[in-house]
Amino acid sequence: MFRILMAILAVLAVSVAAQAESPSRLDEIISRGTLRVGMTGDYRPFTYLDKATQKFTGFDVDMAEALGKALGVKVEFVPTAWPQLMKDFEADKFDVAMGGVSITLDRQKKGLFSTPIMREGKTPIARCADKDKFATLAGIDRPGTRVIVNPGGTNERFARANIKAAEIKVYGDNVTIFDEIAKGDADLMMTDASETRYQQKLHPGVLCAVHPDKPFDFAEKAYWLQRDGALKAFVDQWLHIAMEDGSFARIYAAWFE
Repeated sequence: MFRILMAILAVLAVSVAAQAESPSRLDEIISRGTLRVGMTGDYRPFTYLDKATQKFTGFDVDMAEALGKALGVKVEFVPTAWPQLMKDFEADKFDVAMGGVSITLDRQKKGLFSTPIMREGKTPIARCADKDKFATLAGIDRPGTRVIVNPGGTNERFARANIKAAEIKVYGDNVTIFDEIAKGDADLMMTDASETRYQQKLHPGVLCAVHPDKPFDFAEKAYWLQRDGALKAFVDQWLHIAMEDGSFARIYAAWFE
């Protein structure tokens, strides 16, 4: 019995030693000198990819650069898309996904989320003349109503879970999708409240956010990290400092206010 106990302790000691020697994802990023950030580039004001210059801009682009500076590494933006975001994450194409990523339990199964950076939910955006018609899901889900969605993300999942009678129109370009509503080819889109506020600013008097302060559901945005406790601890501490010293607020104001 004593020999068995000693053997078990020896195996545990070797396992602990191996784990102690194994570098964390945080160590790898610092050693590599590069933080790989996955972004769709089609979700203003969080992220936008200019296809002519192949440069990303947006709130989470600035946040990613600030995170890279805190880590002391360069930032490499890795293009992805909502329908393939999960596959790219599982394939380890990037260390963190940023750009308006919502927390979901399916994503939580695959990685870790940072401290939430924003609380909101799905709400409609429609032509201003029609906004009162679409204040409720019952008012939206009627024959003849055309609900437009971008494929592969939480917007499409929300629409399909709640819309049974109205038409759901899938539109592949999340950058120009709001123009479809403005010109009358769709009636509304249900998306995150932050995006409806931003698109309302881009289309003054034409598109209106419908009760963005009281969305249909609850959601939070955060940064989706590969599963590594050391990396999450660093990102959470960085976010805490940024929110306390005003740097987060300054970046937020530049894009949302």
